[in-house]
Amino acid sequence: MTHSLKVIAFAGAANWPIWAGLEAGTFASEGLDVSFALTPNSRQMARDLYDGQAHIAFTSIDNVVAYVEGQGEEPLAGVPDFVAFLGMDDGLLSVVTQPDLPDAEPLTGRRASVDAPTTGFAFVLYELLARAGLGTPTIAGVGGGAARLEALLERKHDATLLNAPLDMIAESHGCIRRVRATDVLGAYQGIVAAARRRWLKENGPLASAFIRGLLEALAWLSDPANAPAAKALLCARMPMLGAEVADRAYDLLVTDGGIRRDLSVDLAGVATVLDLRRRHGPSSAPLADPAAYVDTTLLRALGQATRRPGPGPA
Repeated sequence: MTHSLKVIAFAGAANWPIWAGLEAGTFASEGLDVSFALTPNSRQMARDLYDGQAHIAFTSIDNVVAYVEGQGEEPLAGVPDFVAFLGMDDGLLSVVTQPDLPDAEPLTGRRASVDAPTTGFAFVLYELLARAGLGTPTIAGVGGGAARLEALLERKHDATLLNAPLDMIAESHGCIRRVRATDVLGAYQGIVAAARRRWLKENGPLASAFIRGLLEALAWLSDPANAPAAKALLCARMPMLGAEVADRAYDLLVTDGGIRRDLSVDLAGVATVLDLRRRHGPSSAPLADPAAYVDTTLLRALGQATRRPGPGPA
């Protein structure tokens, strides 16, 4: 019997294993009919996950925290029971600016874009701007990374925060990478697979089958013999890349482990996410322990690792 599974995500690196699983048939081999779609912004993501229009969302873990804490931007009927159950990467984030902005020139008075000003990776942008001495630009919420990349290339905004490989596309058009998040923040949990707790509890075998299919897809992606097919797949799904950028993306995301092959959640990285929300978020209310937003029971049952907390937030 085949079971349908609806998955949504933002444009970015975390989607490559999903595309690989669809291409290589690893989800089908687990009895899953996975439908995959890009979501335009975090508000639509939250709405679809809450209403059951999507079963799984690949999203920033800060979005999980925001809605669990009642700080999300999309009005929902109740406090959602969102939880992260897989980890994909450390965000792979960089501040990118227009080609003609001098390196030493602050962005005060300029325009910078985020998905939503009070959720997701917006707090990373605020922190990087402050620590790098880049000033305080005017902030506009324009949606996910694909929309922000488009706004940057169309010169509607002067700066934004992009994840890989969108930042590489921007660089190929002459845009300037000002600062990498990992160089400043240290441990940071970026994209996770999230679901509703109730759905995970009621659909454990289905979620486990998805995890197995994703792990098999990561194994396929990581096999050097499949590198040409993997790069061709990425170019087909993201036509703006081009072959040279696809080579760079493969090196960073696959060869160098930018995408976590064990799907672990970095709890020290979650602590950094919470620290940024405390300092830049809309409320000074205390937040829970990092583990309160994570449930890796199914992942551990399959023998995969969960990264334990390090010394604390950066």
